[in-house]
Amino acid sequence: MIRAGRVVAYPTDTFYGLAVDPRNPEAARRLFALKGRPESSALILIASDLDQVHAAGELSADARRLAEQWWPGPLTIVVRARDGLADETLAGGSTVGVRVPDHPVARALARASGFCVTATSANQSGQPAATSAADIVEALPGVDLVLDAGASRGGAPSTIVDASNVTITLVRAGAIAWERVLKSLSSGA
Repeated sequence: MIRAGRVVAYPTDTFYGLAVDPRNPEAARRLFALKGRPESSALILIASDLDQVHAAGELSADARRLAEQWWPGPLTIVVRARDGLADETLAGGSTVGVRVPDHPVARALARASGFCVTATSANQSGQPAATSAADIVEALPGVDLVLDAGASRGGAPSTIVDASNVTITLVRAGAIAWERVLKSLSSGA
């Protein structure tokens, strides 16, 4: 369904997300319309493994260290995007946020798709993120498929850090405290 441009809801290690092929501009536009999300907000990606991350973005040495320390898990790392991602996915920018989640269904979906998938929260923009398949069916009846794997953990969203420049910066506080991210960079562990 993802390869055909459809929108699939699936669980992650934080909330349920919405997957489309990030290389498909029409699918990305459909996702923005479904959520009521401004097209000026780039979409985050979920990967099955580090190989898929490398296919979508260029990891600096610091980004690789963060990935090795925190993945699979709720840390999204913003890196320079590689060619092939739709401009709509990147909101016209040159960077992409990507992570490998600590949820087997999310990783399996990306693996089966053959490339990273989008990971925007499964909700109308501005509304609480969905933690169950029933939440999605009610809030987003236009979703093409919901992979029901029970309730997600909920809690805080993924922490987002920008590693596309020399200095790593916090974009969004989340499940992993910023101080822990910084400490992992300075200690190398």
